[in-house]
Amino acid sequence: MELPKFILGDNTDLPNAIFVIHTEFPMFIINLENDEVEWLEDFDAEDQKELEFETENLIELATAFYDREVSRYDE
Repeated sequence: MELPKFILGDNTDLPNAIFVIHTEFPMFIINLENDEVEWLEDFDAEDQKELEFETENLIELATAFYDREVSRYDE
């Protein structure tokens, strides 16, 4: 199965939370309500260096994805 790079998620137990799931390396879930990130994999020292460079960019991409999806609902 081919998954999209980002997936929106919600949960009625957390009604104010909006989750964006990143399905490629590095896999994570970000809660856009408070920008909390949960990493879905373990990292070695080499990965840690790559993460430092990519994290801010990935969070910006996740936020842009959410904004795009919401704007499509408004149309």
